[in-house]
Amino acid sequence: MEIQTVLASLICIIIGLLIGYVVLLVISPAGAGKAIVAILKNFFYYPNAAAATKYFGTTLIKASALLMCALSVLFAYKAGLFNIGAAGQYVIGAGGCLYMALQFKMPWYVCLIAAVLAAAIVGEISGALKAYLNVNEVISCIMLNWISLYSINMLLSKVKDGSTPYTKLLFSYNKSAMLPTAGLNELFHNKYMTIGVPMAVIAAILVWVVLQKTKFGYELKATGSNKLAAKYCGMREKRNIILTMMISGGLAGFGAGIFYLSGIEQWMVQQTSVPGMGFNGIAAAFLGGLNPIGTIFASYFIQHITSGGTYVDTTTYCTQISDLISAFIIYLCAFVFFFKIWFNRYLDKKEEKGGRK
Repeated sequence: MEIQTVLASLICIIIGLLIGYVVLLVISPAGAGKAIVAILKNFFYYPNAAAATKYFGTTLIKASALLMCALSVLFAYKAGLFNIGAAGQYVIGAGGCLYMALQFKMPWYVCLIAAVLAAAIVGEISGALKAYLNVNEVISCIMLNWISLYSINMLLSKVKDGSTPYTKLLFSYNKSAMLPTAGLNELFHNKYMTIGVPMAVIAAILVWVVLQKTKFGYELKATGSNKLAAKYCGMREKRNIILTMMISGGLAGFGAGIFYLSGIEQWMVQQTSVPGMGFNGIAAAFLGGLNPIGTIFASYFIQHITSGGTYVDTTTYCTQISDLISAFIIYLCAFVFFFKIWFNRYLDKKEEKGGRK
């Protein structure tokens, strides 16, 4: 990962935090300092080490799902596609794993495979529409996001817990569907901490290897750079588009699987908005410089400040203030590559001056 990209991302974070601090000052100058510190501290808010470790684990669980959504966006972007449908694919993945777990009482690995396959199929639909009918993937993905949400709401209504709007608890109805903890639950003092977190990091490394070290990854990037040139070089651009969207969808579905199969949350079958995890993945991907390894750290940072918002003084500020700060950083992510270009030009000029001397 280039140093210019890292510096550009850091500038976006700093500016975003400063703008957020200014907003806090406008709302209430007296508590602005404490509020921004609370957001940045997150789980360090707790003086007790065990409690801090527990909530650190919760942040990691949520960050791992966000990381998978970011990888979904990143993988498609490398092939010249903008997968704004990661949110819908995440929803389909959640529905697939929970339905298999609660309706058919399948073990965790079957449920996880179901999540990946179901989301991959949705991604394939967008890919096929793009490859064969030249339908813009942004339009098809947006439409599929809403189709996915309401379809899964109807499907999971069959496995909801009595009169509540939430699905049944995995812990009570099918323990075998919960991901193995491998001792991580004891290490983090958090019963929801599972192998899903290290699996997400491994997935990020594998995505980097595929994109940087394989012929398939080279073909995807070549197709993304110039579809016609790739076609005349003998590359099957239509196949690559469909495969890219399938893999992209599968990554988002995997994120939903490791999140919901940890048992940390239930699905609410009455929700009317697509979960923000998929859209936040766009920010994490760009904040990480569209690098799988950088995306690991970007995903954690975004989730860290999002979770940190719960520790602000709610008598003065709403807990969504951290979401506002995240939104500023997300907006500034669009300038990551602008800052990168500026750094490159600055370094080039410096080299030219050095050469003249």
